[in-house]
Amino acid sequence: MRPYLLYSDGNGNLFEDTTLYACGRSGFYGQRVTEEDWIVLPEGGNLYELPGRKGIGIDTETGEPRVCEKGWAVAAFIPPAYTGLYMSSYVKEATAETLPLFCYTAAGWHNEEFYVTAVRIESDIRQEAAGYDEAIVSNGIQTLLNKFPQNRLVAHLAHNCAERYECPAARNYFMGRWECPIPSSPACNSNCLGCISLQPEEETIVSSHDRLDFKPSAGEIVEYTVPHLMEAPYPIVSFGQGCEGEPLLMWETIEEAIQQIRKFTDKGSININTNGSKPDAVERLCKAGLNSIRVSTNSAQKKLYDPYYRPNNYEFKDIIDSLKIMNQQGGWTSINYFVFPGVTDSVAEYEALRVLIKDTGLNMIQWRNFNIDPDWYLERIGLTEIGDCLGVKQLMVLLKEEFPTLKYGYFNPPIERIKGDYELDFAH
Repeated sequence: MRPYLLYSDGNGNLFEDTTLYACGRSGFYGQRVTEEDWIVLPEGGNLYELPGRKGIGIDTETGEPRVCEKGWAVAAFIPPAYTGLYMSSYVKEATAETLPLFCYTAAGWHNEEFYVTAVRIESDIRQEAAGYDEAIVSNGIQTLLNKFPQNRLVAHLAHNCAERYECPAARNYFMGRWECPIPSSPACNSNCLGCISLQPEEETIVSSHDRLDFKPSAGEIVEYTVPHLMEAPYPIVSFGQGCEGEPLLMWETIEEAIQQIRKFTDKGSININTNGSKPDAVERLCKAGLNSIRVSTNSAQKKLYDPYYRPNNYEFKDIIDSLKIMNQQGGWTSINYFVFPGVTDSVAEYEALRVLIKDTGLNMIQWRNFNIDPDWYLERIGLTEIGDCLGVKQLMVLLKEEFPTLKYGYFNPPIERIKGDYELDFAH
């Protein structure tokens, strides 16, 4: 089974080119994709054209790479729980605009179905498209707005996150289940190239979300999170969301909120999604009752981390120390690892990641798709040579062989998983 290359006519219509097999991009270059690396496009995935870019495929007769001169290249957005193995392969015209902040997974067409290069990395069903009921979401929004009429966070999650952006985490909250988001900080101490909530006016890309514009109080946080922890199945409350800055800048408020939450209930898990920039604050939060931490990074190498995150008043070493502290305090540690095929699976990155896992006692890697224009990213971080690569799948295999207790996934685990029952049947 070898899917054919897809191209777009620029008007929303997709076609297959039966003279070219689809291939995938790793790093700077396209390459053949083995049959086992193609899966049917999962429900909730989308396809889109890449203006100013011509797709590259493998000639069905000669077996050599060739540019498709028809229309524009096509890529896939794959839904949460799936990790892309290759990116869409294309050549870019000089006038092509920078692509928006989405992932660009390789896609093809075979036997009347769309295929993508991806692997399911997470058994949790919490963000599957089929699991959302719009009537329940709408009813939950109205019910909780009535229940907490003065709570700015609930209003933000309702109107900005669930209704405007259809944020899966916010929609789950209003359906009364699983992970509940807690946007906490309007400010940030990173200047990430691919920030989805704030981009400078002079930048060539725009943010996909508007950032939180107020500082929540501990009371607002406690008011709506305690009922969720007490009533929801597999409950988690998570500080740090895509619609805000860095939550550790609000650590005093978060510390007070955690202390108050735990006076009301010991149920569920309290998590923070963070850049890990303030190890001392992480220690204070652990002592207050924080159960888990997820530190985001594009790389285990400082030389790649710094030009992407552009940190203010913290260093790469701080994110390592935050993971160490959480581990020492008996908490669960994850990294939110941005997967860029051809960089993430380079030998140099693999060796650096091995060191990070050993040094921190890391519990979990969340293999997240990197939402960024591949060419723009490589140019902006100044990466011109990558070296030998293992392949994303092989990287995953090698790490599991060396670190058999290391967990893989896409979401923050509930306390039931943290305590050992990692393979929960979430469908029941």
